[in-house]
Amino acid sequence: QLQLVESGGGLVQPGGSLRLSCAASGFTFSMYPMRWYRQVPGKERELVAGISTRGITNYVDSVKGRFTISRDNVKNTVYLQMNSLKFEDTAVYYCNVYRLDSDYWGQGTQVTVSS
Repeated sequence: QLQLVESGGGLVQPGGSLRLSCAASGFTFSMYPMRWYRQVPGKERELVAGISTRGITNYVDSVKGRFTISRDNVKNTVYLQMNSLKFEDTAVYYCNVYRLDSDYWGQGTQVTVSS
């Protein structure tokens, strides 16, 4: 059974940092691109960052230079290092994999940027 379990969210002041983790199981992790999305109430879920099987990364413009996505194919984990956090980064962050014509999501982890 495919599972994605996010962790690492929390409350942080503007300018602070957090590192999100997503532990994956139930599929061959190294063979799939992985993505981080985020969502605030009343808005569409937004793609934040993605990483290919070869480690090629892409980011939404609003986080370029501040966020870094990475993966560990031994630990079957994808990470999102978030630096210089802003109020507008507040959201629930979700890990995602698209496999066999279906999207799979974790339960999400709340990130709140507040002074």
